[in-house]
Amino acid sequence: MSGVFSIAHKSRAGHLLQQLSRQLFELRHAIKKAPITLFAVFISLSGCAQDYSLGPPADSEQMTITVKVPEELEAETLQVMYRSSTCKRITVGGSGQRVEQDGRHGIDVQLQRQGQSDVYQTKLPMDGGGACKWHLANVMFGVTYKDPTRFGENVIGGAGGGVVVIFDHNNSPRRGADIKVDGDLTIKKDYYPWIKERFLGGYTKRVGLAGDGDIYLMYQALQARSVYFEPILHSDFVVYTAGPKVKKEGNYTSVTYPDGSFQVDGRWGPNFRKLEAIRQAAEAKQ
Repeated sequence: MSGVFSIAHKSRAGHLLQQLSRQLFELRHAIKKAPITLFAVFISLSGCAQDYSLGPPADSEQMTITVKVPEELEAETLQVMYRSSTCKRITVGGSGQRVEQDGRHGIDVQLQRQGQSDVYQTKLPMDGGGACKWHLANVMFGVTYKDPTRFGENVIGGAGGGVVVIFDHNNSPRRGADIKVDGDLTIKKDYYPWIKERFLGGYTKRVGLAGDGDIYLMYQALQARSVYFEPILHSDFVVYTAGPKVKKEGNYTSVTYPDGSFQVDGRWGPNFRKLEAIRQAAEAKQ
């Protein structure tokens, strides 16, 4: 009997270990997929008595975010970050040392259409309140193609047309600001449809927006209470890029401009100044 008991005991122990292992896997998976707001709840339930939730006071100053959206595009979800110097975020440095950073709380906000206009807007409390004394740190938003398949059946949405505005002295999740402004911020920028084909690593065809700068325009506006973004889309001036089909030294991305000119010079994307010159020359002939 003792041998039978030993086998049964081992079998039950193995079954329990399998169950525990599966539960731990599911917990890790759930934590990875949980939105930022759920992490605050998890931390609170795991022993910390601090309340990490936002609680904006009724009299908080408001930040107004406004986007004027061209007909072919749509406004992306506004990604908002609040920071707190009260509720610290603890990390481990490269040498194993304890590193304290300001706490971060992210939320997603949908911009609301203003009547039947092409203007989308939302207001955000500058003071996030709560026990952590949250403050509005930065926002990330932009525009993208509403229907990428208008450029072809298998075309998917691409990058470009993004904006990051930082309201404090910290970097955003993207990086720090390229441009610093005083007072309210008004952004009016030209954009061109940019169709990108990639062959290496699997074929993809995307349509994004080519503008003056990186995928995201980066601003710091410490005194701003209003941010206005108006992307000006020149939909008749499409630029195409195609990556190399074979990975080999000297094989570069090719760029075809709206006037039919062709360029292969190691550049990964279109030359914005050339795009502007082509459009302005065409408009001067009209």
